[in-house]
Amino acid sequence: MLDYFFNPKSVAIIGASDNKNKGGYSIIKNVTAGFKGKIYPVNKSYKEILGIPCYPDIASIPGDIDLAIYFIPSKELPDTINECAKKGVKGIIIESGGFTEAGEEGARLQKLALENATKAGIRLWGPNCMGFIDGNRTYVFSFINSLVWPDVLRGGSVGMIVQSGMLSAGFLLHALQEGIMGVSKVCSIGNKCDINESDILEYMINDKDTGVIACYLESLVDGRRFTSLAKTTKKPIIVLMGGRSQEGAKAAQSHTASLSGNYRVTSGAFRQAGIIEVLDPAELTDMARAFAKNMPFYPHPQKGTAILTFSGGAGTITTDLMEDCGLPLAKLSAETLASVAEFFPPWNKPDHPLDLWIAIERHGFEKVFRGSLTAVIKDPAVDSIIFHSYATPLIGQDFFEELTVLLKENKKPAVLWVEGRKDFAEHLRGLAENAGLPAYRELNRCVTVLNGMKRHFTKKPMT
Repeated sequence: MLDYFFNPKSVAIIGASDNKNKGGYSIIKNVTAGFKGKIYPVNKSYKEILGIPCYPDIASIPGDIDLAIYFIPSKELPDTINECAKKGVKGIIIESGGFTEAGEEGARLQKLALENATKAGIRLWGPNCMGFIDGNRTYVFSFINSLVWPDVLRGGSVGMIVQSGMLSAGFLLHALQEGIMGVSKVCSIGNKCDINESDILEYMINDKDTGVIACYLESLVDGRRFTSLAKTTKKPIIVLMGGRSQEGAKAAQSHTASLSGNYRVTSGAFRQAGIIEVLDPAELTDMARAFAKNMPFYPHPQKGTAILTFSGGAGTITTDLMEDCGLPLAKLSAETLASVAEFFPPWNKPDHPLDLWIAIERHGFEKVFRGSLTAVIKDPAVDSIIFHSYATPLIGQDFFEELTVLLKENKKPAVLWVEGRKDFAEHLRGLAENAGLPAYRELNRCVTVLNGMKRHFTKKPMT
């Protein structure tokens, strides 16, 4: 169990600072913003920080300490661990750099620190990492600047495991800044001298607040354990693997000291374990939020996808993209097509993909899409839906909320593609996302996300 990292009763901040330009200040500012337990700043240069008594060393702290956050030079770590051992510290998050990623002397310090921690029964998180964030409880055990996150952090069901320190901050801001995805826990694990991706994965699998797990990794400490854990859970696990190429692997080693294995073997193991692999950061967060919004339905992903569009050309492109990744187009029944035909003029009959523009010109966007969805969603050949929408301020929040309720009642997931004028499109996308319908500006993303969901629920290999 790693509960002393995620649910500590007391936290010591080694390297806390009153200087607003230093990371030690950001850490204590962040911790005090949400954590309700005992907080012990440690820095011999201060008597107090932010009105909290500050201690010159670990030994001077009067109470018990569950967790320590380390943010002083790397050379001090081995001795600091020994001092923490005397106080009964259970876990240390090491956010400082200067260890294995920095060369031979850093590697020696990291090895000695781990030896000292192992003897004392202390678990180490990091080093060279951004720490940990709990979006649901507003725990920010990180040196991420306090000017950045308070306005965007929101709780949710997506848990993230990120090996790169600064990229974890980038992931978090990308996912949160538009208010379209909430997170349960974001864990930056850095060099992984002790706590590794499998330890965090196991915790998240058992964590009631986490429903979807998204990872950026540059290496696997124990690939067999990681994939075995993935096989035990129904929670979607999405992985972006860095260092797939030879040059990429060299780059990964230079900043987190990661030694990647054979990528083809790793990718094959992911497929067998039902892990969804993605290729860029935006796809990782897009896939994660789609699962978060569409879970827990999609119980029968063995049929086909329906396309409702305002453009015949967009329908054609979507069909091509679906075929590229093996996502089948649904064969709509004659009854479904007849129901949709009621919105069309007598001289024009609908086909699939459903190009609804002529009907929209006669009856308006909302009426046609509402009526067409009602017909399509009851078709037994349809297991999922891709909507296309042009950007207009005339479509309101109520419309998307009504669509989302209908989708959930029929247990069929859907994604929305929005095209058109940027300000209208972003507004429309926000309305859809807030209603629970994943929405994207890229047509290809709709297809890849829906295909990823189907792969998870069928546990089929990636095409």
